[in-house]
Amino acid sequence: MKLVTPLIAITISTLLSGCVVIKHSTPSKNAQDTTSENIKTTPTSSAKPLIANACIGSISPPAEYADKLKVVHDKPLLANALGEPTKGGLCQGKVYEVTESFTIYRAWNSTNPNSKFGKWWAFYEPSGARSEYREDYEICYQWSPIDMMTQCQISPGTKVVIGTGQSAFCSQYLTYPVSDAQQIYFENADESTMNCNNFHGVFNWQPVATEM
Repeated sequence: MKLVTPLIAITISTLLSGCVVIKHSTPSKNAQDTTSENIKTTPTSSAKPLIANACIGSISPPAEYADKLKVVHDKPLLANALGEPTKGGLCQGKVYEVTESFTIYRAWNSTNPNSKFGKWWAFYEPSGARSEYREDYEICYQWSPIDMMTQCQISPGTKVVIGTGQSAFCSQYLTYPVSDAQQIYFENADESTMNCNNFHGVFNWQPVATEM
């Protein structure tokens, strides 16, 4: 819902070159779907931490969106969405065409207004801890503060890639592994969305549970 340009998480589940400061509520994960042109994996660089890079999760849309999307073939679009291990992007994906409009979400960087209509979006509104959202969508802290959210309707006829996140190297102290959280990748979002609303991220402090 992967967030600016490359956006992406730990395993992060808006939206997305930024998606918002919170974690999406997703239905139970489907079994991994590895049909058609989808999976791309590459050995990790020896200069970066070695992490598992096998893709996980499903590239089929959630059940409530299945009748609003149809499978199509667009190898260039798929290639643009897939990323190499530790570089973010999608680990695996499949191309669909939107046949009926539905709501999507993107968390982004308020200091860069151009990131509002980036290429990475999510099915579900972010909720929960910002750190968990970064983990789900592999959004490195230096890529975006994810302090804004945009909610839009995606236009029928738009071609999207639905997939799960590739690993992302943020620093020597932080590398997000592959994620099973689904992301939506598409281009020209400013032309392919409508009825958009924007939201500010706000502090919402929760007490930390401590052991007795």
